Amino acid sequence: MQDKRTSLPARHELKYFINPAEMDALRARLRPVMQLDPHCKGGRPYVIRSLYFDDVDDSAFYDKQAGVMHRDKYRIRIYRYSDKEIFLERKRKVGDLIQKSSVQITRRLCEQLISGDPRGLQASSNPLLQDMYVQMRLRLMRPAVIVDYAREAYLHPAENVRITFDLGLRSGLHSFDLFNAELPTVCPHDRNVEILEVKFDRYLPAHIAALLSGVEAERSAVSKYVLCRRFEPLQG
Repeated sequence: MQDKRTSLPARHELKYFINPAEMDALRARLRPVMQLDPHCKGGRPYVIRSLYFDDVDDSAFYDKQAGVMHRDKYRIRIYRYSDKEIFLERKRKVGDLIQKSSVQITRRLCEQLISGDPRGLQASSNPLLQDMYVQMRLRLMRPAVIVDYAREAYLHPAENVRITFDLGLRSGLHSFDLFNAELPTVCPHDRNVEILEVKFDRYLPAHIAALLSGVEAERSAVSKYVLCRRFEPLQG
């Protein structure tokens, strides 16, 4: 297992709902100033699939709903439905900041975790894998829902700014078949909107803020995980 991104610095993360017309207008502003993410091959968005986990009390779901300021979410993330790179990730909310920890895992371990089996993780030297062991043993953490979307991302080196359009959000239907590109999915909302995210380190540079100025977008504490749990059973 390769530890590529064990602990990333805490960052600001702003989220919005944005309609297609406003998204096109913002995209036209961003392209001359920001670099398209290299993962957007040929200028096309890249597919992200995440399998989120939750504990026996659905704490990640209910803590988000309650606005708890310090909380964790765990997920396995893949790209383009491929098993070439598989990451176990923890996304930690610390007040107004977000911090991510991530470790690359094998498909064998991935399938072991999906089956609910954490055996062996306690012997790992990686803190995230050790933490996952504790969560699965003590909190009975298990897979909860698959979340799909396509990401169009723009980058700028100043304050490590990353602006993303997350397109076509879909929820898996009672299945954890992570690598199945034909998995049936449904849209978890009935609005003609996409998700805009603005991420940066200490502050948003003025020239980037100017690009966003005047854009009609609805600020929201949107959670793709919570939206996609709409069709999944909850404990309480």
